[in-house]
Amino acid sequence: MVYAMNTETMRADWIGQVIDGKFLLLQWLGGSELGGVFLTELEGPESQKAAIKLMRADAVGAEAHVNGWAVTAPLSHRHLMRLFHFGRCEIGAVPLLYAVTEYAEENLAQLLPERPLTPVEAREMIGPVLDALSYLHERGLVHGHLKPSNLMGVDDRLKLSCDSIHISGESGRHFPTSGVYEAPETATGEISPASDVWSLGITLVEALTQHPAVWDRSAVKAPIVPETIPEPFAAIARGCLQLEPQRRYTIGEIAARLEPARPSPGTPAKTRRTAPAKRRLALLVSAAVVLLAVFAVVQLRSHRDEPSPEAGTSEPAPAVSVPQPQASAPRAETSKGMVVKGAVARQVLPDVPEAAIQTIHGRFALSIRATVDQGGDVSNAEVDSPGPSRYFASLSLQAAKKWKFNPAQVDGQAVSSMWVLRFEFSQAATEVAPVEVSP
Repeated sequence: MVYAMNTETMRADWIGQVIDGKFLLLQWLGGSELGGVFLTELEGPESQKAAIKLMRADAVGAEAHVNGWAVTAPLSHRHLMRLFHFGRCEIGAVPLLYAVTEYAEENLAQLLPERPLTPVEAREMIGPVLDALSYLHERGLVHGHLKPSNLMGVDDRLKLSCDSIHISGESGRHFPTSGVYEAPETATGEISPASDVWSLGITLVEALTQHPAVWDRSAVKAPIVPETIPEPFAAIARGCLQLEPQRRYTIGEIAARLEPARPSPGTPAKTRRTAPAKRRLALLVSAAVVLLAVFAVVQLRSHRDEPSPEAGTSEPAPAVSVPQPQASAPRAETSKGMVVKGAVARQVLPDVPEAAIQTIHGRFALSIRATVDQGGDVSNAEVDSPGPSRYFASLSLQAAKKWKFNPAQVDGQAVSSMWVLRFEFSQAATEVAPVEVSP
């Protein structure tokens, strides 16, 4: 028997259900007639948001999903979503399969309706994707569903979804079609690493143009790569979108085209440490630049009516205002003894892309609370007041973690302290005012 499931019924009636006795369905995130995705929380001393995917146990390819989950659960990679739990359950006598993964608040598909990626952002996007695909392929696995909606932003890091990973060699007929993202051979043949390369080519074209490559599956022609796509991305896309799997680029060839000096995925760690600093930085901030920038457009719209104090001026370029570190540290007698306040030794301002700066209208502020250890390093930082934009708050948080301080002292001994860093943004300048709030 095939169970029919209505999306509206799932959304309305399943909220509040507990899966496998431990996963409470808190919020509907999306779905189809095959199942739904809900927000849940992981058990533990500190609650952690997670996503739980439910699908019919009698659906075509359901057992192939279970096999994929079994090999996915032990995987660990910085650019791959984690699979925490999976199993079987029932809701209203409907047999279901479930998988619990990391929760992502945004994905690339949410950004592209607003604007295409710049070439710099596209380069930063491809690096983590290549690393994750190389990791999977080396273990006899394929992603199988690479597309913008499956490129996730998790804690300022780009990650691939993990709930549909397949064993290389499985038949593509067991899995729902992804349209143009699905390589031509998957409908009747085996899914292979070359299938992921095809999907990457389609995704790259969409990222740079806001539209997938045009392809008529019934015609014996490769997809059309728009002439407006700059190099090396046009060559990479054409190399990925060859109809014959054996003619497509490998992951290593894509990496070589992208950046000849960049080591291919799989290079030993010792060699990777010699990679350019710019590349290492891109791996750390790619999700913040690529996936969260949409908030700089959407959440700052409320500021468009606020007049900019610099309006009407003819400054040639935005300036950055950096207050000087505190010149001296005042002394004070307290119940603790003689206290010498700390001082800022090094300030780091958020690295805001020019495109995001242009979305600012007027001025807005946010604050970061930083804990400074006895050595003057920031041991912990968190958003104290996010302001109107999570994107700018995220960039400020990353910058605050790199600050250095001359530590505070009590009776001549260095002690930890707490600082509040107030960042203020406008098109003309980025300013920050640091204030020590303890000891």
